[in-house]
Amino acid sequence: MKRISEAFIVMVMAILLTCSAVYKPVIPATNSLQTLEDESDDEDAQNFSHDKWTKNHTRVRGILVTGPTAGTERMNEIFKLINETELNAIVLDVKDDFGNISFVLNNEMVAETNACIPYISDIDAFIDKAKKEDVYVIARIACFKDPVLANTHPELSLKTSEGDLVTDGSGNPWVNPCKEEVWDYIISIASSCADLGFDEIQLDYVRFPVGSNAEQADYSVPADDENRQQYIGNFLERAVETLHEKNVPVTADVFGTIINSDVDSKHIGQNYVALASKLDALCPMIYPSHYASGAFGLDVPDAAPYETVYGSMSDSKEILLSIPEDERAVIRPWLQAFTATWVEGHIDYDGEAIRKEIQGVYDAGYEEWILWSSKSEYSAEGLLPK
Repeated sequence: MKRISEAFIVMVMAILLTCSAVYKPVIPATNSLQTLEDESDDEDAQNFSHDKWTKNHTRVRGILVTGPTAGTERMNEIFKLINETELNAIVLDVKDDFGNISFVLNNEMVAETNACIPYISDIDAFIDKAKKEDVYVIARIACFKDPVLANTHPELSLKTSEGDLVTDGSGNPWVNPCKEEVWDYIISIASSCADLGFDEIQLDYVRFPVGSNAEQADYSVPADDENRQQYIGNFLERAVETLHEKNVPVTADVFGTIINSDVDSKHIGQNYVALASKLDALCPMIYPSHYASGAFGLDVPDAAPYETVYGSMSDSKEILLSIPEDERAVIRPWLQAFTATWVEGHIDYDGEAIRKEIQGVYDAGYEEWILWSSKSEYSAEGLLPK
């Protein structure tokens, strides 16, 4: 019996050794699949897809909200208006036309300029409130018109060959669009906004200056009309790359006139087709009051809101056919929500006029729009109920 037992033991050991040589631990299929899905989700979250975003993003019907307005009780009225109408988005003036930032931003480059004015006392609470109200929040950042940066860092300001600051008609200085240190400052603000949870970054004043003493500007580098488009394009490419890494789309505001005028396009550095190939969304400012007599065959474009908007957006549709649809920016025009009293023959931009603008956008084949009122004054007139 003892010898048989030993033999049996030897046989069992041999079997065990054989099995261990081919055995590999088996992870339950559900766990393995879940791990792969989690890794895939993480990868998708870090890899922004323009094509996927254009198909799935919020179709914006928005309004501009200034910093001073956002920090007051008026925001309750604005959220109520959004809840009761077709509106679904706000464009918050994060960095305004004067270089001021509307809340305290945790950013070393910004801290150095003292640009923060805490109109909004708690930006995290503001964004949380918007999210709870199901409101899409866009951060508007004025770029190269920046008196704060120009005064804090004179070496970044735009000057004439005689050393005078290049300013707009109101005396507000610009910074040099050709300096990469300026780009870094702007992109750092945009990046901080992405970290705060803004749904989208919108860049404004992404152009070279016009008016006042702009023609005497010394850029310290070749900056003829052709080079200007290259500088603007390079800046936007860097901004897009940085923000796409944070899975945030990038938009830019442009003059509406560049859709039809190659001269305007080159002089300010904004090429409509080129920008529509680089950005996720493009927001042409097609305010009827900004078009001269004769545009679209109209004596007073401001008095013809539907015809002006439809004409501009129809031209946009035709011009952008050269870009494959999956590579083309979403077009989301700025519409006039103010009365241009300085225009001869102007009309009141009441609810009827605003509705005509919106219909012009739709009839031209576009879906999105934003209303501009520098005072953030809006009413339900002209808007459809939710």
